[in-house]
Amino acid sequence: MRKKNDKKTCCLWLVLLLPMMALADTNTIRFELQAPEIVHSGEEFTVSIKPVKITPAQAQGASVSLRHGSSAVPGKVVKLSAHDVTDTSYVVGTGGHAVLIAELADGTAVSADVRAIPGWLSLVPPLIAIGLALWLKTVIPSLFLGLWAGVMIQNGFTVSSFFGSALESFSVRIHGVMTDPDHVSIILFSCMIGGLVSIISRNGGMLGVINVVIRWANTARRGQLSVWFLGLCIFFDDYTNTMVVGNSVRSVTDKLKISRQKLAYLVDSTAAPVACVAVMTTWIGYEVSLIDAASAGLEGFTESAYTVFLNSLAYSFYPFLAIFFVYLVASSGRDFGPMLKAEQLSYLNDGPPLAASNKSSSHDALNPMVGAELPTRAINAVLPILVLVFSCMAGLYVTGEGDSIRDIMSTADAYKSLMWSSFAAVAAALLLTVAQGLLTLEEVVDAWTQGALIMVAPMIILILAWALSDVTSILHTADYLVRLGGDSLTPASIPAWTFVLSAAAAFATGSSWGVMAIVLPLILPVAWAVLGADGTVAADSMHIIYSTVACVLAGSVWGDHCSPISDTTVLSSMASGCDHIEHVRTQIPYAMTVGGVALFGGIIPSALGVPWWLAMALCALFLILILRFFGRPAYEPS
Repeated sequence: MRKKNDKKTCCLWLVLLLPMMALADTNTIRFELQAPEIVHSGEEFTVSIKPVKITPAQAQGASVSLRHGSSAVPGKVVKLSAHDVTDTSYVVGTGGHAVLIAELADGTAVSADVRAIPGWLSLVPPLIAIGLALWLKTVIPSLFLGLWAGVMIQNGFTVSSFFGSALESFSVRIHGVMTDPDHVSIILFSCMIGGLVSIISRNGGMLGVINVVIRWANTARRGQLSVWFLGLCIFFDDYTNTMVVGNSVRSVTDKLKISRQKLAYLVDSTAAPVACVAVMTTWIGYEVSLIDAASAGLEGFTESAYTVFLNSLAYSFYPFLAIFFVYLVASSGRDFGPMLKAEQLSYLNDGPPLAASNKSSSHDALNPMVGAELPTRAINAVLPILVLVFSCMAGLYVTGEGDSIRDIMSTADAYKSLMWSSFAAVAAALLLTVAQGLLTLEEVVDAWTQGALIMVAPMIILILAWALSDVTSILHTADYLVRLGGDSLTPASIPAWTFVLSAAAAFATGSSWGVMAIVLPLILPVAWAVLGADGTVAADSMHIIYSTVACVLAGSVWGDHCSPISDTTVLSSMASGCDHIEHVRTQIPYAMTVGGVALFGGIIPSALGVPWWLAMALCALFLILILRFFGRPAYEPS
């Protein structure tokens, strides 16, 4: 009897639950409408309809309608598959706000809001940040105001948005970039490097290195050449290059009265140029993958991405010339512009201000003289740095996949390698220090903490730069710059235009990698189409393709060197202990000189048919003459 009643109860519950289950199924989101949050007025953008839980029968007859303000625009009918993403394109005029609605035949619908802004408005946030930074000579408020302006443009110009955008800048944008795994890796790596340098300074190791290096690098010229040579040796990653070289040699260059501005320039203008042209670096996998993606759909394009990259190296004028110019400046002892004044001031004041002052206890952690009362053994500094370098290379090998070194490097996890290597280096420094009884464990931990704390202010700048770069991506700043001059291109003008465009985008966004990812997929198909729309590009015209690829990479680095919101520029200032604005102000004339020579002496002539090797030689000669006639010795004869 009880079983019979149980059956009745189950049937009753089933009857009651069926409508609820049907209602729940009705409310289930069965497809998604993916559209950009911000678009540029009058420019076409793509809308994607992605099935989530939908049958082929339900997918039939789906329509997408566009409502622009109060006016309804006739909808477009698209064929929606049950498994594939369906794309369709729209153009929003100058009216501002639009609502996209995707509706199935059974009435189920989803919507997405889209806001249209004038393309030029996307340039405002980076221009505010850069302009204020150069005017006020302070970076953090300038970056935040640029970020605030970008978020306000994204949200719309209202009274509530004015105040709400400030809060969102902090609670959403800054918080968002700080939770990015790659960004966290860089922050932790930087703090570990700061702590490492502090430990090897406190245990007397850095002073031991100074005593060894100073035997050869006993003049300002030799000291600068040492920095240049070390920059070439650590070629496999620009972040590692910047942090290791800048922190390691700072005490030596201070003793030789080399200004912090000059050290930051030597470090910054060697790191990225070496990393982007060396055949086995953390950059190469990224660059080759972009080339592969950009050339995948080009009819008649048969060369492999890595072959294109190798061929493009001959046309990478800016990176090679930047490295050469650093050597010229270091070996000649000549400078011009703000750098000359900085060098003269440092020489007259018996060294950089930060090196001559011990009033700030926050910098004592990186002062090699702190450990002067201990045995000055260079091995206590050299060994941890070697551990850092070789463990980073080992990490790249372990995290990469493939049968060749090229394949391994192209698939390696650079961020994980940086984390592993910095941890291993700090552990090595700790063990060396404690095992020799130089410092107690508590003193070592205190030294590491003091070194890590010094990185806080530069890390704030770096985080703000990342957040601003995120906002410029949402506002499609780089896309707007690409469209500015893309309508009247000839084969010979493509490389030069690409170089200037990439530099402008990198300067405005502060991200060379971000610009590469945006510009290369856009410009390579354009170059291929201009050379031969039918896919029959002549072999003697392929140098335009190689030069175009090189100009994306080189132009991004050039703009990065000039941008005060670039992450590598910030890291160079931080590693060199240089005021950030002073670094930017003194480096820009040198970067612009090399960039101008590369453009007019190398890129344009080679696109017109001049052999690349002849153009490169002429550019090198131009740089020698420029420094000879415009540069002046900054130091008295020794």
